[in-house]
Amino acid sequence: MEKVRVVHYLNQFFGQIGGEDRAGIIPQMKEGPVGVGREIQNESKGRFEIVRTIICGDNYAAEHLEEVEPLILKWVDEIRPDLFWAGPAFAAGRYGIACGTMCKAVQQKLGIPVITAMHPTNPGVEAARKEMYIIETGDSIRDMKRVIPKMVALAQKILDKASIGMPEQEGYLPRGIRVNVRAEKRGSKRAVEMLLKKLRGEPFVTELPIPHFDRVAPAPPIADLSKAVIALVTEGGIVPKGNPDRIEAHNASKYCKYFIGDLNDLTGEAFQTAHGGYDPVYANDDPDRVLPLDAARLLEERGLFAKLYDYYYVTVGNVTAVASAARYGHEIGELLLKDGVQGVILTST
Repeated sequence: MEKVRVVHYLNQFFGQIGGEDRAGIIPQMKEGPVGVGREIQNESKGRFEIVRTIICGDNYAAEHLEEVEPLILKWVDEIRPDLFWAGPAFAAGRYGIACGTMCKAVQQKLGIPVITAMHPTNPGVEAARKEMYIIETGDSIRDMKRVIPKMVALAQKILDKASIGMPEQEGYLPRGIRVNVRAEKRGSKRAVEMLLKKLRGEPFVTELPIPHFDRVAPAPPIADLSKAVIALVTEGGIVPKGNPDRIEAHNASKYCKYFIGDLNDLTGEAFQTAHGGYDPVYANDDPDRVLPLDAARLLEERGLFAKLYDYYYVTVGNVTAVASAARYGHEIGELLLKDGVQGVILTST
């Protein structure tokens, strides 16, 4: 059996270098497999041989894509592998974007087959799904044992130029590509059968799925704003100087709460932005531009509302997974309700 030579891209965590504290490491390469690479080789029953592993910190990749891409292309081109494998990235946004970007570059510029895997909400999916196959994963490493066999099986079909089935058969995310197939029943009959199932409340599957968009019902208006407690919440990354709780610049894994009960203004000496998705100069010069504490105090003094809540909540929305952002919002809302807050001024960037 002829060996398939593979180059594997990993972030600092799966590359066994470290966690968020090492997310800024520059690209480096190691000969042979690292960590999950050994599982890939075992699952392929020895057909796949990882000849080189490329590791890059999530933050470094996200902030220096224009520099990282040509370097990785050079390292891949040096040995001309049969397959470029990235991830799996699960729901890690920065990692997913790097995996998608590197796979696209290797496939388009070097003509080498690629494969990766991510959770459907990973921002890397939209960046790459039309150009390549992306195996669908759960949101965490707990899904690793199910995902690796799916990736190996699909990669083997890609390399062998075998017929590749529909997304639900192979386990990859739909690519938005329509394929003509011959069905046993004509379209009108299938449509009527589907309609009857729908009317009877039975399960059915449409052949032309309609995109689903979350609809958030607006909150009821505040009955009497002059008696309301109002809170400030931002995804703009405004944090105390030095970012003491280490909110990530991209794909934030947390939100934080900070006291402002004795402040009328946010100054650049005491606060800064941790956000990695916009030019920080103006926000660092005057953090009120992102979190308008000074304006909120004026409204409070004028009696437009009763009181400004003594704390503000903050996270970073830059490439943060939709599922994570939704969870942060629900949790912050519940905490504010328990503290008697009736309304929120929410700022974004």
